[in-house]
Amino acid sequence: MFDMRDKLAIVNSSSFGKYFPEHLQKLREYLDVDSFTFPSKLHGKELADALAGYKYVIASTSPFFDSEFFEYKDETVIISRHGLGYDNIDVVKATEKGVIVTKVGGGTEREAVAEHAVALCMSIIRKVPQAYIAVKNSEWSKRQSFFGIELKDKVVGIIGYGNIGSRVGEIVHFGFSASVLFYDPYAKEDAGKNIQAKRVELDELLKSSDIIFICSSLTKENYHILSAREFEIMKKGVYIINTSRGELIDQDALINALESGKIGGIGVDVVEGEPITGDHPLLRYNNAIITPHIAAYTFESMKGMGDKVVSDILRAVQKIIPDEVVNKDVIIKLEAQGWRRI
Repeated sequence: MFDMRDKLAIVNSSSFGKYFPEHLQKLREYLDVDSFTFPSKLHGKELADALAGYKYVIASTSPFFDSEFFEYKDETVIISRHGLGYDNIDVVKATEKGVIVTKVGGGTEREAVAEHAVALCMSIIRKVPQAYIAVKNSEWSKRQSFFGIELKDKVVGIIGYGNIGSRVGEIVHFGFSASVLFYDPYAKEDAGKNIQAKRVELDELLKSSDIIFICSSLTKENYHILSAREFEIMKKGVYIINTSRGELIDQDALINALESGKIGGIGVDVVEGEPITGDHPLLRYNNAIITPHIAAYTFESMKGMGDKVVSDILRAVQKIIPDEVVNKDVIIKLEAQGWRRI
């Protein structure tokens, strides 16, 4: 039934199949599977040449499947994102070329990413890493240097109130009795009602919040949604938490705000231009916690993500339209070619 010569490329997704080898085993029943690790900035013809002959692709957050890539990669059937965001894929060009782009469902990473965001928040407001380093350096006596603040009764602002943002809201409200504001022009009408969260404009959120969580997907419209002007109108001592995309924050403006003392601290799982090295300027600040894009890295989340990606690929092999197709306009083309829904 299946053409065993068809090939699948796993691109820059080192976690796929690592903890759940059954995902790889299932795919290898039908396809020749190879893994690749490319430079994060690779794109265009160079990337297309490197993946020549591979009809199916499982993709991470990098490299860039841009317009030029699709011009040179006609045989591609599907790019299945092993994750939520797809800002490294030119979806318009993919649609033009009849390539399916899929992602995992919003609920798959919801708990993992929201919990990590709150963990970053608690770590930075209670100075947990700094205190640990002091103990490790035999500096127990420095403990009075590590006074923090409580989350209880604070005003928490959430930018992006979808699956993850709404879960952050639930955790900080029900778990810590925080008040929640949110900004999301695309949120449902009843969003936040279960926790009495208040929908506000961005400026009001920035001016009123003690802690700001960024939970929005990256789009052309919200690139650098936090820049110099936005930092200027925030409360002095505000804390910023970002588990979405580094490009949502203007890094130069962020560094200036840290340098001036405007920001009390940051806890981020993503950095503009990631991956970064130990000499990155943000690492100069003791009130900055950075984790290496691991918010979704729980066993529960990874299993769900892997299950979804395997389903996407095997459906595509059988010419069955997968779930969570990003570029829905491509479905008309596929149905004209005999693809079916189940």
